Amino acid sequence: MNEFDFIARIRDRAREHGPGLLRGIGDDAAVFKSSPGSDLVVSTDLLVEDIDFERRTTRPELLGHKALAVSLSDIAAMGARPRWALLSIGVPGEIWNSGFLDEFYAGLFQVAKRYGVTLIGGDTSRTGEKIVIDSIVVGETAKPGGVYRSGAKPGDQIFVTGSLGDAAAGLRLLQRGARLHQHASNETHSDDAPSLDYLLLRQLCPEPRVGWGLLIGEQQLATAMIDLSDGLSSDLNHLCTESKVGALIDAAAIPINPLVTELSGRRALDPLMLALHGGEDFELLFTVETGNVDKLPKRVDGVSVTRLGEVTPAADGVRVREGSRTWELEPGGWQHFKGL
Repeated sequence: MNEFDFIARIRDRAREHGPGLLRGIGDDAAVFKSSPGSDLVVSTDLLVEDIDFERRTTRPELLGHKALAVSLSDIAAMGARPRWALLSIGVPGEIWNSGFLDEFYAGLFQVAKRYGVTLIGGDTSRTGEKIVIDSIVVGETAKPGGVYRSGAKPGDQIFVTGSLGDAAAGLRLLQRGARLHQHASNETHSDDAPSLDYLLLRQLCPEPRVGWGLLIGEQQLATAMIDLSDGLSSDLNHLCTESKVGALIDAAAIPINPLVTELSGRRALDPLMLALHGGEDFELLFTVETGNVDKLPKRVDGVSVTRLGEVTPAADGVRVREGSRTWELEPGGWQHFKGL
């Protein structure tokens, strides 16, 4: 049993919908009926030391940023605006008696301020050896229901924001001993200032695509959407499973940062495999009816969008076309319990 089989089992046991619940387990966030014309969406993410991050490779303020950013990405994937957050954290005694938590919350409040999110609660506890973080974000849709994973239809066009494989490349660098320069941050590095720090920050300090999510939700441009946390191969399969469709994507169309290509050539890595299976880019993958494609802007908040391929009938499966060869795209992204 892998974690997705486990989630499916829990989902089957939780099919009873309480009053006001529009969407439960199976999407990036739960959806509740709120005021007329909008709904509330709620998402939660768990970060565990030495599974989801390593204390020795990151800084406390970057971890605080990431703890909130990963949940903001889920809210963006629902086409909603993030509003409120709750953060629970468990730390060992030596962390409590250091300046770690002050720096951690400085990073969290910085990203919260950027996206207009208010921290409204949480919990603090002591753990034995490892840091454990639980982030909950509540958002609000501009239109009732938001954008689900289940609305794609054959003929829809598949798009992705930003570039893929950056975070995976950053992780490889960390695993091989690379570290951020002391003052490197998302405030000082961007696509226009390429460096190894940029790739490291894509892993350690991801930027949720809140602007794209809001635009897509407000203008109802997408038929289905998901954020890329587990990797394109896994998350595209999640979307297709929920929508009961297939997909055909063009390998040549996948947006790969030249830095990733350069790094891969020097370190015997395959940039396409990093882009397909790497995960943690926290870009948005979404499908659009052909008639709405021209309504998509080229960039939102400086982040571009790329057409990857087309939604196909479910019987066709999820495939990749690479030159004259077409092959099945099996889920190859992150799984917490793979191999156990």
